[in-house]
Amino acid sequence: MIQLEKRLCSLVVGRAARSVATFRGAPSVVKRSFGTALNVQGAAQSRNVLKNAAFRVPASHLRYFSVTGGEPSVIPVPSMGDSISEGTIVSWHKKPGDQIEMDEILCEVETDKVTVEIRAPDAGVIQELCAKEGDTVLVGSDLIKYLKGATGGAKADAAAPPKKEAPAKAPPAADAPKPQAAAAPSAPPSAPQPPSKPAAGSASAPPQFQVSSMGERIDRRVPMSRMRKRIAERLKDSQNTAAMLTTYNEIDMTSVMEMRNLYKDEFQKKHNIKLGFMSAFVSASAKALKALPIVNAVIDGEDIVYRDYIDISVAVSSPTGLVVPVLRDVQNLSFAAIEGAINHYGEKAQSGSLALEDMAGGTFTISNGGVFGSMMSTPIVNQPQSAILGMHATTKRPYVVDGKIEIRPIMYVALSYDHRIIDGREAVTFLKMIKQQVEDPRRMLLDL
Repeated sequence: MIQLEKRLCSLVVGRAARSVATFRGAPSVVKRSFGTALNVQGAAQSRNVLKNAAFRVPASHLRYFSVTGGEPSVIPVPSMGDSISEGTIVSWHKKPGDQIEMDEILCEVETDKVTVEIRAPDAGVIQELCAKEGDTVLVGSDLIKYLKGATGGAKADAAAPPKKEAPAKAPPAADAPKPQAAAAPSAPPSAPQPPSKPAAGSASAPPQFQVSSMGERIDRRVPMSRMRKRIAERLKDSQNTAAMLTTYNEIDMTSVMEMRNLYKDEFQKKHNIKLGFMSAFVSASAKALKALPIVNAVIDGEDIVYRDYIDISVAVSSPTGLVVPVLRDVQNLSFAAIEGAINHYGEKAQSGSLALEDMAGGTFTISNGGVFGSMMSTPIVNQPQSAILGMHATTKRPYVVDGKIEIRPIMYVALSYDHRIIDGREAVTFLKMIKQQVEDPRRMLLDL
């Protein structure tokens, strides 16, 4: 600020000196006034010196300046979770010189798990962006320098209305064709000739096919996002760590589909949420986890940690990759609460607004590939958990019922588990319990 005021002061004095030079006896006055002006420290004192000088400066040479602001404030990279120390700037929503309001989005920072929106703590004007898009920034490092409370910055330009194009002029009508002279009558057609027979022993030529050349082949190299890299690392770590094994079973969906068709309208009217199949599988998994706590346990070093709570992670697709928000204390949730939580997390995943606490923890995972049409798969255990249930598409298939073959809606299910902690007997029993619960939903109500 002092440097700026000195510079402004010099500008005022210089113009004043040039104006005074036209007066008789000006050199001594200019020398005295100029020397005095150089010794002042503020713009206000400079104006007083010029007004009290022995000569009058023309009004056209006086300039008054007002500088707003002070030392710039810093917006640091905020904490984005206990286990996150850095992130990558995906996009900037502001640029230097822009005016910002409190709680306005400044940029988006992608971490290993979620994309975080950084918001302005105060109103002001941005002076400097301390990093550019694609840079990796540490938690606590400088992100933005801005003048707190300052005004006058540029705001986002409003979208200009599209210009109406003038209607295109119709092309001039083509001149009507001039009548031509009547053509002379054509000669009568000649009599058709019989087709010639191919010479004996001659073979027809093989058909010719044009083989296209390789042509131009274009490769496009795109860097992986932080989330995609983290997903790749975690999945590979899971394969390298767990002694993974998968067991399969099939579920007759007739009863649960009949229940859904019978009560879906009444359910939606009362709870304002659609009744799906996920609530049945989540509730059945919770009962199976309670009956077989080893599936809900985890290896920690040389110990096995048993959890008395059941937090089920539900795999949800998002624009940036697969995310797994957690349903807490599922053993205490109703069908309506489960469906509402899944719908809520699905909307947050699509909008990119999932928070880290939404995905923290989890003791068991359910992945539903059936929404994409998957018939069967082998899901990978979500470390550090010990098991994951894979759901698939429901398809009508021949099925034996009471010694008769009937067409039933069948779903294949898969349970991948860490064989270091879960034995085959426990895994098969777990999957069979889910089958029994879903095939007869009354068992869930009777706690059987």
